[in-house]
Amino acid sequence: MEDDIVWQHIDGQRIEVAALVERIDPSQWSAPSLCAGWTVGNVAAHLTHSAIGTPRMLWEAARSGFRFNAVVHRMAVTDTRSPAQVAAQLRDLVGSRRHPPGTTALEPLTDVLVHAQDICIPLGIDRAMPADAAAAAAERVWTMGFPFHARRRFSDYRLVATDTNFAVGDGREVFSPIRELLLLLTGRSVHIPGLG
Repeated sequence: MEDDIVWQHIDGQRIEVAALVERIDPSQWSAPSLCAGWTVGNVAAHLTHSAIGTPRMLWEAARSGFRFNAVVHRMAVTDTRSPAQVAAQLRDLVGSRRHPPGTTALEPLTDVLVHAQDICIPLGIDRAMPADAAAAAAERVWTMGFPFHARRRFSDYRLVATDTNFAVGDGREVFSPIRELLLLLTGRSVHIPGLG
């Protein structure tokens, strides 16, 4: 998928997630998300962190001993902005092409697609994913190694999407919609028939 199309998807998803955040009941802001140890509010705030400038990101990384998971976690759980503030920041990011150092445009795409589900699923909200964007994100997750190590974790399977052109791996074939495959590859607990 061309970068311009990726960024169009990112912009569209940020607008949609901003509207979602504004609709969430304030009592749900502190509800647990699918991300262990993170609330719905932590996940929503995290979606604004991908556009932080390199100097601040390096400073934040140094504060966490340059441990990727530690810096991401600390920044999310200490971000106390309100739903309105997070929604406004997400809208402000529309049109930005900034992404964390050492990543591609597909990382912010993956983030917004997957973390929107991390918010919605625990709240009982059925949120669709654009199939072409989800397939591009899933392909990136499959090939990137850290932090998901999807290719290693599913080395015995061939994962095939039933709703778009996506298939990876060698082994026993497992069929599922791309939304569930992307969630699976990024470490979420998803029930997919044939995967044991």
